[in-house]
Amino acid sequence: MSISAPGADVSPGELAVTAQRCASQLLSGDPADTVAEVTRRLLAVQAQDPRGARLTIRARSAGLTAADVDSALADRSVVVSWLNRGTLHLVRAEDYWWLHPLTTPQLRTGNSRRLAQEGVSPPDAERGVAAVEAALAADGPLSRPELRERVAAAGVPTEGQALVHILLLASIRGLIVRGPAAGRSMRDQAWVLTRDWLGAAPPPLGREAALGELARRYLAGHAPAADRDLARWAGIGLQDARLGLARCGAVPRADGLAELPARPPGSSGGSSAGAAALPPPRLLGAFDPLLLGWASRDPITGPHTHIVTTNGIFRPFALVDGRAVATWTFTGGRVTLAPFAPLGAQAQAALDADAADVSRFLAG
Repeated sequence: MSISAPGADVSPGELAVTAQRCASQLLSGDPADTVAEVTRRLLAVQAQDPRGARLTIRARSAGLTAADVDSALADRSVVVSWLNRGTLHLVRAEDYWWLHPLTTPQLRTGNSRRLAQEGVSPPDAERGVAAVEAALAADGPLSRPELRERVAAAGVPTEGQALVHILLLASIRGLIVRGPAAGRSMRDQAWVLTRDWLGAAPPPLGREAALGELARRYLAGHAPAADRDLARWAGIGLQDARLGLARCGAVPRADGLAELPARPPGSSGGSSAGAAALPPPRLLGAFDPLLLGWASRDPITGPHTHIVTTNGIFRPFALVDGRAVATWTFTGGRVTLAPFAPLGAQAQAALDADAADVSRFLAG
């Protein structure tokens, strides 16, 4: 039963698509049991906001805490690296190996330009990467401040965003990933050498096979979706997105979207038969995948696009009946809602209960 009537601008067809996407995202149906299970379904979780990445896990699982995410980082089942769209993402360790060569070569030109803008010459960049590699080989894992000292000691600029783009260059080359938590703050995460942390690389996937796997896994966590949705989410060309969808056997729909072939009940990896229900009211974190997985965010944000996404920052928001109805903050151990309009009593009660779970999760 709907807790609050959806806006008049939302058609039944749009609501049905939103419900299906929420089910693909694990926001409705059976929740996941582990960090790796959520990450497997979503394939890549945007993680430049560490608390937001952890809250992505919370909203799609049951009984976990933020400490479980840190444990998964420490046991090397998941890692963080610059991947899709040149943004830090949380992925399973085994998926890093094929996602990295597929989504990072296109980052090189932009990285070179930003290094130059930060006053880092090509020789400086080479010395900086060498200093990072040597420091991690000798003393890793190391935090960003520790690496800043080592790179500066090599006579390489580290002011402004210079160090970030030196680390990005090392990441593009496959030398480093972010590994275990390195301090009390959620923003503390150490850097490690890929070869030390993850071991030897497995045999590479061919490009077409990797595109097919990308499309299959994307649809598992985002269907129904279009080729342009996949291209934007992964940071690949539209032609590559179409090739991947063809390789994975995506089934086109009358509405122009695609999904995986129907699967028998109880199996995994495809689409389920039957209509999906909208998820219960839920508090979603910063940079939640529900706002990042498709070319348009309008079905979720409605008229509140500039409130939910301000200056490129995707703020935490409350989801009710498939639409964003409020933003929220977490300070002093408490959730504070800022509704766009008055909420019904049932929606408010459900969000209050979810706020208590946010506090439990983060305290853990």
